[in-house]
Amino acid sequence: MGLPVSVHVRGDEPDSAEVRYRVATVFADLRRADAVFSPYRDDSELSRWERGELAVADADPVFAEVLALCDEARERTGGWFEPRGLPDPRTAAPRFDPSGLVKGWAVERAAQHLRQLQRYSWCLNAGGDVLVHAEPGTPAWRIGIEDPANPGRVLAVVERHGGAVATSGTAHRGGHIRDPHTGESATAVRSVTVAGPQLLWADVYATAAAARGPLALRWLETLDGHAGLLVSASGLCQVTAAWPGP
Repeated sequence: MGLPVSVHVRGDEPDSAEVRYRVATVFADLRRADAVFSPYRDDSELSRWERGELAVADADPVFAEVLALCDEARERTGGWFEPRGLPDPRTAAPRFDPSGLVKGWAVERAAQHLRQLQRYSWCLNAGGDVLVHAEPGTPAWRIGIEDPANPGRVLAVVERHGGAVATSGTAHRGGHIRDPHTGESATAVRSVTVAGPQLLWADVYATAAAARGPLALRWLETLDGHAGLLVSASGLCQVTAAWPGP
């Protein structure tokens, strides 16, 4: 998927055969998602569809599912999540790139294998976007939010027994997020972190908020079940009322 992925498991036998099997199936699912949706691969179903070599009806069934979710994401964000006309990561030519949704979607799907583990807590981290589960009576996972101006520094820590934390911004990939209304790079904020029940929507909302700019904090306040932390280009850090950290 073009990013580091790790799985951490807590329990009495984290190295058991069952845990090893479930973790292996997580990575198998993610490799499948990469084969279907990678914008870096000429042989992915996404690339073949864009070249007119593959019809949606003939693609993996998850392809149509993601296209429908992209439409839903566009509607939920008032058009600020837009996968059309994004720069190809290799050539910079405009293309359809649903990566801002696919990562969260793929991780949520893959996590179903970890959810089958009994009496284990786990953390699935995909390039800094995190999905966690802590068993009742066990400690919450502590998730560090990176300072976009100094990646070696932790800006904030969020404790979660379950759910997701996703961050979008310019710290690692530069101005890859576009304002869909102007086509220009969205650089008015350095990063937006969203905490919520599902990584799919936390990631989508973080991306849309980064595209909106500093005024996105007001919009994040309207999202039930979600909380946000926004760092502006000037370094100002602001959080929504529901933000779970200090």
